[in-house]
Amino acid sequence: MLDKMTNQLSFHSNALVLRAERQRAIASNIANADTPGYVARDFKFGDALREATGIGSSGTGSGVTRLATSGSHGTAGTTDPRHMPLPTVPTTASIDRQGALGYAVQTQPSLDNNSVDLDRERANFVDNSVRYEATLRFINGGAKTMLSAIQGQ
Repeated sequence: MLDKMTNQLSFHSNALVLRAERQRAIASNIANADTPGYVARDFKFGDALREATGIGSSGTGSGVTRLATSGSHGTAGTTDPRHMPLPTVPTTASIDRQGALGYAVQTQPSLDNNSVDLDRERANFVDNSVRYEATLRFINGGAKTMLSAIQGQ
């Protein structure tokens, strides 16, 4: 009985953590829009959520859009031992087990080799924000429902 009540809460909390991580990646892309040579980062939310919750593996593996080869020298996507490793968030999500986010596919070439498309990143930011808020509302609604059931209302 208790498992049924907490499973949905656990699912939404995993979704909330992944939404926050994706928001951080998108914000980083927007902040580095003018940085020469910066490569946009992102991951597939659905695949990462399936791996985080353990629901049906689709066989895609890492949950990233396009995972760069990590190279043999370092971790977290570094290709040279002098590169700084990418920060990771301490969660059980697949993006952290892999140690790196994936590289987003470049839609428009630029002279400075920056792959950030500001229009796409802004749209992704707003979409992810709305979905983050919806996830919070699901968690809040579930908590209110459990509280009213416990109080007998």
